[in-house]
Amino acid sequence: MSALRSYYYKLPPGFRLLGRKIFYFPIDLYEGLIGKRAKNEPKKGDIYVGSSDFIPHGIRQMNVLKKYISLSNTDHVLDVGCGIGRTAIALTGFIDKGTYDGFDAVEKGIVWCEKHIHRKYPNFNFKFTPIYNDLYNTYSQKAEDFTFPYGNELFDKVFLFSVFTHMQIPEIRQYLKEISRVLKNNGQCLATFFLYDDSKNEEGSMYFPHQYEGYKLMDDKVTAANIAVSLPLLNQMAYDAGMKVTVIKEGFWRNDVNKENADEFQDIVVFNKI
Repeated sequence: MSALRSYYYKLPPGFRLLGRKIFYFPIDLYEGLIGKRAKNEPKKGDIYVGSSDFIPHGIRQMNVLKKYISLSNTDHVLDVGCGIGRTAIALTGFIDKGTYDGFDAVEKGIVWCEKHIHRKYPNFNFKFTPIYNDLYNTYSQKAEDFTFPYGNELFDKVFLFSVFTHMQIPEIRQYLKEISRVLKNNGQCLATFFLYDDSKNEEGSMYFPHQYEGYKLMDDKVTAANIAVSLPLLNQMAYDAGMKVTVIKEGFWRNDVNKENADEFQDIVVFNKI
């Protein structure tokens, strides 16, 4: 873990968001003065997850969805942990006959999405869900007990980018069950993980020194910092939720994966409802 990342994880949740805003303030001020920032792009200091290449990254994620779960413009989709609209912005130019729903535990992201996306695209809807995450907040609602605020079998596709990498095993189990519940029959889910196989000597740019039964943590003091999940546990959790892992595409966080041959930094996993 880099020294900067380690220091970032030691900050209280509110200070992490504030720290990022302060760090990017000079760039945001400069881009605002010269008019470089796109109208559908938030300030870099307000983007609390992922890198600052907001628009290109969202387009790459849309292309991943098209490639691996055949996303179509008529699909009804659910974005779990939608953040501040990175993927949603890209999809506004694509999903025109279907619907998009997204929810997130960081309220300022939902407020931004409602103002900048929903007002222009009423088929794109966003919900704030105050769920506890020791990386971002101190809410009391636990993800392992959380029921998605949607009815049964509503969605053709569900997707999560860099969400399961910040959750604990009971939380992942609950979310997989909820994803299966809200998916239509034969529906699909695409999610990203850090995965590992104990039978192989795997190395990567992400380091998980804290070993537990079926998973590893980057930081055992901030449990949502990053988690790696073993392949057997992933398959078992999918089966318990009524789904099956059908595709795994390794990400370029791994030392043996060339960035040019990978679609995402994290490992891509596709689940089919069974």
